[in-house]
Amino acid sequence: MLTNLRISGLGVIDSAVLELGPGLTVVTGETGAGKTMVVTGLGLIAGGRTEARAVRTGSARALVEARFVGIAEPLQALVDEAGGMLDDDELLICRQVAAAGRSRAMLGGAQVPLSVAAEVGGALITIHGQSEQQRLATAERQRHVLDRAAGPLLAGVMERYQITYEQRRAAMAELTRLQAEARERAREQDLLRFGLDEIAAVDPQPGEDQALEAEARRLQAVDDLRLAAREAALALAGDDDTAENAVSALSQAAAARKALERAADSDPAAAGLAHQAREVTALLADLATATSSYLADLDADPVRLEWVASRRAALQALTRKYGETVDEVLAWAAQAAQRLQELHNSDERIETLEQSVAGLSHQISVDATEITRLRQEAADRLAAAVQVELSALAMPRARLDFNLSPLAEPGPYGADMVHLRFSANPGSAPGPLAAVASGGELSRVRLALEVVLADAEAGQTFVFDEVDAGVGGAVALEVGRRLAALAASSQVIVVTHLAQVAAFADRHLVVAKADDGCVTASSLSEVTGEKRRAELARMMSGITSTASALAHADELIVQANQSRSSANNSRK
Repeated sequence: MLTNLRISGLGVIDSAVLELGPGLTVVTGETGAGKTMVVTGLGLIAGGRTEARAVRTGSARALVEARFVGIAEPLQALVDEAGGMLDDDELLICRQVAAAGRSRAMLGGAQVPLSVAAEVGGALITIHGQSEQQRLATAERQRHVLDRAAGPLLAGVMERYQITYEQRRAAMAELTRLQAEARERAREQDLLRFGLDEIAAVDPQPGEDQALEAEARRLQAVDDLRLAAREAALALAGDDDTAENAVSALSQAAAARKALERAADSDPAAAGLAHQAREVTALLADLATATSSYLADLDADPVRLEWVASRRAALQALTRKYGETVDEVLAWAAQAAQRLQELHNSDERIETLEQSVAGLSHQISVDATEITRLRQEAADRLAAAVQVELSALAMPRARLDFNLSPLAEPGPYGADMVHLRFSANPGSAPGPLAAVASGGELSRVRLALEVVLADAEAGQTFVFDEVDAGVGGAVALEVGRRLAALAASSQVIVVTHLAQVAAFADRHLVVAKADDGCVTASSLSEVTGEKRRAELARMMSGITSTASALAHADELIVQANQSRSSANNSRK
């Protein structure tokens, strides 16, 4: 329940504070005084958007603060999740609109995204303005009203249905894509298999192209290599056929070693040099042996050279198609094999998806049938209950019913198209609500629906803006009675211009406009006693001081009190 509303810098309202309580609260005032700004402020709390021009001229910002009590646990959880907190079981929701156009929302002391504030505020306040009246004429809104009447049983089935529906939608989208891509997948599979078969026939090994290139250079240059190796062998060790005193690296190293060994006998400092000479001699001997072995292995092999050339040609045929090197070819082959498996799995996926779609479609059909049944039951109950309310609203012969027609294909909300049909007079065929109902009739239909549906939403705060549009006289009295009946279980705030409605109020607030010639400002205050009599008199006749006008106001108050007493006795 809303307990306090503070508005500043919004439209013609400079600053206003509303202390609210249970029951029926009416807001009245002259045309242009700013009554609508109260609804606008409440709309901001409920998550509505507004333009910067709604900020009062000369103000830097518009601020609306609302305090609520009796917050349900699910909403408390949302507040906690957003970082806000309750203060002594009260929840403070703030909306700020800057003149520059930026908007901020606060929830329980924490700044939150507008969507979060709207989710909480929208759950606490239900606003019915002229736009809501127009929305009632849409098929979507009519379906929503009927589903509200069906209650939690339908809500449970609908939640399961929508989960299944979304699963089928996703499965069908994937299935459609895979089926559309079937030809491309088949073509890609053929290309991948050809490439893999071609690579497998050659069977390249990692780094083989580089190894064969090196071997080919060696085989092609074997004569030059033998000449160089022989020259090196002669330089290192000489020739077996040469004289013993022939000059070679080994003989020179041996001579140096012997000389240093003789010096070491006389000078210990030369021992280290002699040791190094021995090591060099050993290294030269090893090098000479290795060079001789290398020379012995350098034989011309035309057959091997031809095979190497042929093998390199086969590898080059692969590298022209699948990569710059053999290693890249092998990497392509690994990726191709993986992709081929994916494509194969796609074909299996199609079969799985077809089975899944069939099973989900069956479940959707079952749940849609149950939704239709629950809706039809709710439609019958709601039509009967609304008929009672319409009779109380001076429309005893009006008829309202919900027509369910099947959709060609189940949609996200079932397999039904919901049409609200209305007939104001007997003998008239029921037709679409928007086409056959006048503004006053539409207002009363909306009110009747809310009165009926309020039983399932006790404790809700309802805001009605001009719910009495297009009505007057005795009908207005009946509207007042039904609003009072709705206020018996919920908090109701009504902006009205009819005294017949205002007479039923538990709390009467008046918006007064003041003009100093430069700036228009409005204030809000509660009226009781004589001030309330005067306001009701003004609303009926435009004057407040005549005895007849005040007498009419008194009569109206008595009628409203008597009606309340009768209603209370009947409920007992």
